Amino acid sequence: MRPLFAFYILVFYIFIQLGWWGFLLVALNNEVDHLKTEILYYNHNDPAIIAAKQLELKDKLHKRWMMVMGEGTVFLLFMTSGILITRRAFRKEEEVNRQQKNFLLSITHELKSPIASIKLYMQTLQKHDIPIDKQQHFIRQAVTDADRLNLLVENILLASQLDGSNHSYHKSLINLSELFKDKLNSNLVHEERKIKLLYTLDEAVDVLADPVAMISLLNNLLENAVKYSPAQSSVKIELQKVRDKAVLRVIDEGAGIPEDKKRLVFQKFYRIGNEETRKTKGTGLGLYIVKHIVNGHLGTIQIIDNKPQGTIFEVRLPLA
Repeated sequence: MRPLFAFYILVFYIFIQLGWWGFLLVALNNEVDHLKTEILYYNHNDPAIIAAKQLELKDKLHKRWMMVMGEGTVFLLFMTSGILITRRAFRKEEEVNRQQKNFLLSITHELKSPIASIKLYMQTLQKHDIPIDKQQHFIRQAVTDADRLNLLVENILLASQLDGSNHSYHKSLINLSELFKDKLNSNLVHEERKIKLLYTLDEAVDVLADPVAMISLLNNLLENAVKYSPAQSSVKIELQKVRDKAVLRVIDEGAGIPEDKKRLVFQKFYRIGNEETRKTKGTGLGLYIVKHIVNGHLGTIQIIDNKPQGTIFEVRLPLA
């Protein structure tokens, strides 16, 4: 904030100086005109000559005023444009710094939390005689945390690759229905808050795509939906063939996304609210990655309000 404050002080000083120099130029022109008029009266006695010379002097004075005003206006326009551009750059840098700070705060928690959870489950299994059903529950939870940690690491690596212009997808002909079905069958219930995953998939939805990227796309949309869904609600996944498009919808029953934030959520590190007071987990990378994957496969993504509450993320990809 200090650089921005210093910038405002500098801008104020520049405008004060601009006004002062403008005043001096006008005063100097008036003074020169007054002196020339006195010389005119001193050198000439003929009233007709004096009148003609006075008109000539007034015309020159007017032209000098117009020149000063014109150049001052152009200078002012360039100065104002530069100030606005610089101010926008300051604001953008400030926003990036805030988002990076939020990312560091969130990534610290996101990395430590599943590691601590897995360690606790393993220590419990190691040190205590636990019934088989409890052991299976602990193992499932540990695997879920490991998957979450793996997704986080993959997102960080993929986001760093997407920042470069040379990232490419290894596309092949794949059946999205089978690919997504295998993924969804392994995780029908999010055990932490008992969120059910319900899905309906059309048969043989074939696309030319990178299978790893498609799994990442589904994982991030599911992670986002589960994260913002209330406990014991459901998240629905729909995959359909609509004319020449494969249409994927991920539907949750959460609080929804405000209209003015819908475009911002795809920005890198962007998350609604402040990291220090936010209760939901996340790094601000998931939807940024989703947007890049969709763009890289010549598709579109939009956010639709779910009725009566919640959000629908709709992805459209060209069919093979």
